[in-house]
Amino acid sequence: MSTSPTPPATRTSAPAVRETDAVAVAVAVAETFTEADAESVTEAVAEAVAGKAASGAGKQQRFPSGPAPDPAGSREEHRIRSFHARRGRITQAQAAAIERHWEAWGVELDGAPLEPGALFGDPELPVVLEIGFGMGDATAAMAAADPATGILAVDVHTPGQGNLLALADRLGLTNVRVANGDAVVLLRDMLPPASLAGLRVYFPDPWPKAKHHKRRLIQPDFLAMVLPLLRPGAVVHCATDWEPYAEQMLEVLAAEPGLANRYPAEGFAPRPDFRPMTKFERQGLAKGHVVRDLLFTRT
Repeated sequence: MSTSPTPPATRTSAPAVRETDAVAVAVAVAETFTEADAESVTEAVAEAVAGKAASGAGKQQRFPSGPAPDPAGSREEHRIRSFHARRGRITQAQAAAIERHWEAWGVELDGAPLEPGALFGDPELPVVLEIGFGMGDATAAMAAADPATGILAVDVHTPGQGNLLALADRLGLTNVRVANGDAVVLLRDMLPPASLAGLRVYFPDPWPKAKHHKRRLIQPDFLAMVLPLLRPGAVVHCATDWEPYAEQMLEVLAAEPGLANRYPAEGFAPRPDFRPMTKFERQGLAKGHVVRDLLFTRT
C-alpha cells in the first residue's frame, strides 16, 4: 500500500447495509470513499465485521454439547489474527462424531488452566501440540503410529474437528484430543511450563501478500509464548509448501537461542517418514511447490 499522503476522503450518501455480511458491508462502505481509500477501507471493514460476526456466533451454537463458536469469551482481545474462524459445511458423519465424542474428547480453549497429560488420564504421558490440523488425516495417522504419545490438536474448522473425531473413533485411537478455539489462548493462559513434548505446525496459512505477513503464525512473539511450555528435548516441527514462508520460518527458528536445528548445515530437514503426506501436500507438489520441513529441538 502506498505510503504517500492521501487526501481526505470525500463522502457521498452512504447506502444502507447489514452488519451480518462482511463483504457486502466492505464494498458498500468503500464505495462512499475516494478510489485512493477504497482498498484500505474495504479490508478494515471486512476484518472488523467478520470479527464481530465470529465473536457473536456463540448465540447460534449448532451443537449444544459440541465445540463453542467463541470458547474464550471475555478473553478475546484486539490483536492481529493468524487464522480465520471457519464453520463451513459439515457432513452427517462429522456432525454425528461431534455429538457422540465431543464431551469425552473435545477441549474448549476458554482460558482455564489445563494439564495436558490429565486430558488422557495419564499425567506422565508425553503430549505434542498440533496447531491447525485441517481435516485431521495426518493427525490420525501419526497418532495411530505412535500410541505412546498424546496429540492435542487445535483448529477452528468444525468439519475438520468432526472428521478427526470420526477418524479417532474408527481407528480406535485413545491418544487424540481435539481442541477448539484460539491457540494463543491455550499457549498464553492455559498450559503450565515444560508441559509439552513437542509442537507441530504443518502447512499454516502462508498469508502470501506482503501486507499480510504480520499475520503469519511463526513469528518471534509466538515463539516467546511457546518456548517456556516445551520441556528439554521437545521437538518443534514445521512444514510448508510456500518457499518465502519457509525462509521466514527458518530465520525465526534459527534466531531462537532455546532451539537447536537438527540439520544445521542444510537448514531445512529431509522430509521425515513419520509425517504422512496429505491431500493438500500432494496438490501443492502437483503445482510444482517445494515442501520444506524444519526440525528443531528445545535445548
